[in-house]
Amino acid sequence: MKTAIKIKLLAIAAAAGLCAASASAQQITVTSWGGAYTKSQITAMHEPFTKATGVKILSEDYNGGLAEIRAQVKTGNVKWDVVDVELAEALRGCDEGLFEKIDASKLPKGADGSDAKADFLPGMVNDCAIANISYANVVAYDKAKMGANAPTKLEDFFDLQKFPGKRGMKKEPNVNLEWALMADGVAPADVYKVLSTPAGVDRAFKKLDTIKSQIVWWSAGAQPPQLLASGEVVMTSVFHGRIHAANTNDKRNFAVLWDGQITVPDLFVVMKGSKNTKAAMDFVMFATGTKPLADQTKFIPYAPARKSSLALVDAATKPWLPGPAQAGRGFQTNAGWWADKADELNQRFAAWASR
Repeated sequence: MKTAIKIKLLAIAAAAGLCAASASAQQITVTSWGGAYTKSQITAMHEPFTKATGVKILSEDYNGGLAEIRAQVKTGNVKWDVVDVELAEALRGCDEGLFEKIDASKLPKGADGSDAKADFLPGMVNDCAIANISYANVVAYDKAKMGANAPTKLEDFFDLQKFPGKRGMKKEPNVNLEWALMADGVAPADVYKVLSTPAGVDRAFKKLDTIKSQIVWWSAGAQPPQLLASGEVVMTSVFHGRIHAANTNDKRNFAVLWDGQITVPDLFVVMKGSKNTKAAMDFVMFATGTKPLADQTKFIPYAPARKSSLALVDAATKPWLPGPAQAGRGFQTNAGWWADKADELNQRFAAWASR
């Protein structure tokens, strides 16, 4: 039985384009977002990759952004090999030369035999990054505390009269500005058009002003469920997988408000200057194969980037996957727009939040 398992793992490695040379690298460092998400990657990706190649993986956590990545590359002190980044950072980092280019022709075919480029959802294969999942930014609340008076739409997050109490929000402009405009009556299809004008930006901040006195800021993904559990906030923005994990592992009774969901793809990149580039690339090819992406959904309900993976997702998990199937308004973040506007809006948001 053990021999059969070993043969199967080696076959998976071969299908992913791995070679024996990978085993010469003692260890690579894969940096991700922590919590249930990183645990899902360790089980579905890291451990099978190590069994198949002999390459050990050290897992590290971060809170996103390019600051730490820039510092490592610019000083030549590159400690990470593979990093899980959001799409806007993948695009910016590639333009800045922070990531290695990835040869997409080496991506493994789908388990159903489909060509890799056709198997990945649109926009999920880029010059320097290969997508693994998409998650949703959503509003969440505690059913037990809300009772029958539960929010039903994004506008309720901004309604302090009907729903008094503190709101948890991630301390960055992304999502918050889009939500502010949607709650102020802007159609999802027009959000970035409006936000591209000075008047539109002013309008978004004016809407945020209406709840500013009640905002509790968070920065790490583990914080929103904690804020709900302690009763410090009545509603919070959150990565939807964190709510699933809290309900499943901690027996919480939290609810997700899908109206207003903003989905964000996450992608693997290889750091420029990595001392283990070959093994890092092999990991990316392996981890974004059909089976690892499908297996990851057993531990966290993030939508896999491959169509062939989606076909293997358990029926009980599919209701938790973000995207068009969920009720209410929503859209995928415009990563190219944020890559262009991030510096300007980060500065304005920081100034606004500090006042």
